[in-house]
Amino acid sequence: MPEEAKGATTVPTRSDEARQGGYRSAFAVKEFRAVFLAHALSLLGVVVSEIALTVLVYALTGSPLLSALAFALGFLPYLVGGTLLSGVADRFPARRVLVVCDLVCAGCAALMALPSTPVAALLGLRCVIAAVSPVFSGTRMATLTEILGDGDLFVLGRSLLRIVSQSALLVGFGLGGVLLTFMSPRGALLITLGTFLASALLLRLGTRRRPARAGGGTLVRYSLAGTRQVLGDRRIRALLLLLWVPPMFVVAPEALAAAYADEIGVGTAWVGLLMCAMPVGTITGELYAGAALSPAARSRIVLPLAGAGLLPLLVYPFHPGLGWILLALLLAGSAGAYTLGLDRWFVDAVPEELRGRAMTVHTAGLMTIQGVGMALAGAAAEFWAVSTVVGGVGVVGTVGCVLLVLEVRRTDDARARRTEGAGAQGMAGAGARGTEGDGSRRTEGVRTEARDGAGHDMTGR
Repeated sequence: MPEEAKGATTVPTRSDEARQGGYRSAFAVKEFRAVFLAHALSLLGVVVSEIALTVLVYALTGSPLLSALAFALGFLPYLVGGTLLSGVADRFPARRVLVVCDLVCAGCAALMALPSTPVAALLGLRCVIAAVSPVFSGTRMATLTEILGDGDLFVLGRSLLRIVSQSALLVGFGLGGVLLTFMSPRGALLITLGTFLASALLLRLGTRRRPARAGGGTLVRYSLAGTRQVLGDRRIRALLLLLWVPPMFVVAPEALAAAYADEIGVGTAWVGLLMCAMPVGTITGELYAGAALSPAARSRIVLPLAGAGLLPLLVYPFHPGLGWILLALLLAGSAGAYTLGLDRWFVDAVPEELRGRAMTVHTAGLMTIQGVGMALAGAAAEFWAVSTVVGGVGVVGTVGCVLLVLEVRRTDDARARRTEGAGAQGMAGAGARGTEGDGSRRTEGVRTEARDGAGHDMTGR
């Protein structure tokens, strides 16, 4: 935050530093370096555990259904953890929450690695990790606003964590496959145990203790109350949906990559390219937007990219060459750069005491809705050709995204009108101070209305 020096000189703000140094300015913050490295380690462990657990369950049961269920359980409990446990992110000190979440996941990985752990327990432990994940992610996102501020530096830090997530998908699955050629699945789970413990240690030693933001009542009631506040605010709800809906539709080509490769008659080697093209596009788009665009430019591209990001998928029904399909996937992935500007809007809209719960709801909703999108795309592909399904996703998704863009515009206009109204009331109150008699009582009423209006606007952002 800016600090005023004596005289006309001011100390550069974090936003000034971000504009001058780009991503390097985020890495210049010692605490962020610890958070970044902890995120990379734990995420790599999660990806390795997903592969190892899927292979382990199949080896123990011979059931493709149970093996797939071991992977799918990574999505399903997000909704439960993100709604019933979201209050943890605000009620307890952030560092304690992050370290405890890592230790819980490490304990689950240790139990999974035991030779005596049965299949039912393996699936149950997978659910525990998935339920804890949104609490961890939401707490970390809210803490970033305290480590980096809630301006442009937060946007860049958040972008770097997303880039790591996309990179982990590209590197982690390949690394996991290599590891399983040298060790057993339970041995690979020990690596996951090590990454969670290392993440906990980094967060404990590399970040400072901060007090809880708020609290009161039972945890579940407090969590649900926060969820109602988040979803009940028109502006926050519109921004959340704009963060959720495009990813819900854009996962369809990845979910159907194997089926599409079979439909067009290409080898399995192309499946990897079809699955990697979109993450590569996402990483490229994020890096360009974060390094080359100013904060104002990132705000300007939010609504156009969010509304048009799914249009490249419309090439699928025309059966172009595979090169054009890969290009379409790259473009669709690069449109994810809209989230940099939207992240800033979302943080500005959420009151500070609600940030932990809001970020947890955001994470839980994002993972859940992507799982729903995959499932719906797969169900549709049972009845229609994959190329038709992906093209249809492009059409339906674009319509939905454009409607959300219009809703975000309306909430922005409504907020601007409230701000102008509060300002006009304040000016009227100032002008009325010179009156006498019962005019002084009217002045007090106007000042009260002005304060109420400003307070309401701050809450409603």
